[in-house]
Amino acid sequence: MAIVGSIIKGVIELADSVIPEENAAKEQHKVLKHLLEKAKETKFGKDHSFETILESDSIETSFALNVPYYDYNSINDKYWKFLHDGQENLTWPGSPEYYALSSGTTGKTSKRIPVTEEMLDAIRKTGIKQVGALANFDLPADFFEKTIMMLGSSTKLKEKDGHLEGEISGISASNIPYWFRGYYKPGVEISQIDDWDERVQKIAEEAKNWDIGALSGIPSWMELMMKKVIEYNKVDNIHDIWPNLQVYTTGGVAFGPYKKSFNALLDHPINIIDTYLASEGFLAYQERPETKSMKLSLDNGIYFEFVPFKPDYINEDGSLVADAPSINITEVEKDVEYVLIISTVSGAWRYLIGDTIKFTDVERAEIIITGRTKFFLNVVGSQLSVNKMNDAIQIIEDKFDMEIPEFTIAATKIDNEYYHKWYIGSPNNNTNKEEIASALDEALKEANKNYKVARSKALKGVMVEVIKPEIFHAWNERNKKKGGQVKMERVMGEEKFKDWESFVAEQ
Repeated sequence: MAIVGSIIKGVIELADSVIPEENAAKEQHKVLKHLLEKAKETKFGKDHSFETILESDSIETSFALNVPYYDYNSINDKYWKFLHDGQENLTWPGSPEYYALSSGTTGKTSKRIPVTEEMLDAIRKTGIKQVGALANFDLPADFFEKTIMMLGSSTKLKEKDGHLEGEISGISASNIPYWFRGYYKPGVEISQIDDWDERVQKIAEEAKNWDIGALSGIPSWMELMMKKVIEYNKVDNIHDIWPNLQVYTTGGVAFGPYKKSFNALLDHPINIIDTYLASEGFLAYQERPETKSMKLSLDNGIYFEFVPFKPDYINEDGSLVADAPSINITEVEKDVEYVLIISTVSGAWRYLIGDTIKFTDVERAEIIITGRTKFFLNVVGSQLSVNKMNDAIQIIEDKFDMEIPEFTIAATKIDNEYYHKWYIGSPNNNTNKEEIASALDEALKEANKNYKVARSKALKGVMVEVIKPEIFHAWNERNKKKGGQVKMERVMGEEKFKDWESFVAEQ
């Protein structure tokens, strides 16, 4: 009998049963008030009248009126970049201990996002809540004695100008509590290897010595790791190496397009649990097995605002127009798409994180991520969001019995006519691409009335190229780096798409 596991499971279930349900409005009010009180003496707090906001009848309303929207470039140019010159108390008291490097899906240049001790504490607390939520997933007691494989970026952080920097997954893993290290794989030594291929090779060599019960990481890189473990150990699937694997916590991108190729590496289905950990914080986690939605972390260092996702409110570069209206958690509606705005204990203020979300359950504050503001394809009025693209790709997978873990799309002009051109990454490249294009077109027409109207007017048609998934990985490696938080951009602008097509032609 798994005595230790039974004890751990019992503690988790007890903790889950005694934690009271939070009141969303009350918790968010407390978070905003704490943020304003903490930062009122900073340069940002003085520039934006935090003292006056705190004295107002409604700090939520006053905050929205006094503080404009910021994205990374605007807050970095005005405040964060001066932290690197030794200035302090700019957007948060003191100076940050860490910087999360993030090129995201938009470019070669890394963003350097401040990560404070308060934020690391918030990430840990939300992580504990997620562990507590495992009580809802009907897992056997012995699961809680297994180890967890956390596949992120290197934990060997680089020291620069008195602080440490790396990707958020590496920063978080390097701050794992001492008591948890016995449950954590690949362990301190391997996780510090900076080269992705070398790190995965070491994992493959050690894999048979580990009893892995859970995996955590971005789907594309998790798949590559599992393939390497399977290949090196000459087995049929990952359960031949890790028979007790029962949980995969995914994040960073929608899991849907990876579902088929991921499951092909397993002997039997496992629990897939969604998380929302970004460079700016741990925003949400899946609390229940009967939904794929995630619960916003409303009481833990992040204040949320929501802007209706409408073309009139979005600039061409994906930023918000200055007068776009925002609402707070008390005003959101189910099934309405919003641009997510956050203010945090790392000194991000009314910050456009770049994601769009939709509430699936307002009372539980549960959301799904629907896409990116920069990946909103609206050339000739098609209003095509990433979630619609993901849904269409899954229809194609089922219709043609294909695995399509990667894709990218751009609006391109041919003979003065607009087309949507898709590059689909699939090992099944013998399917007729004209048939795929037609099926994609029909799926999108059915799912999106704006797309259907665009197709009857200025959008001439759909074109498809089917290429090997490895080309997408090679592109990411050329432009950024393998592994970690690196994700493939789903929508490309004209110039980048030209570069992409030249790259594909060379492969």
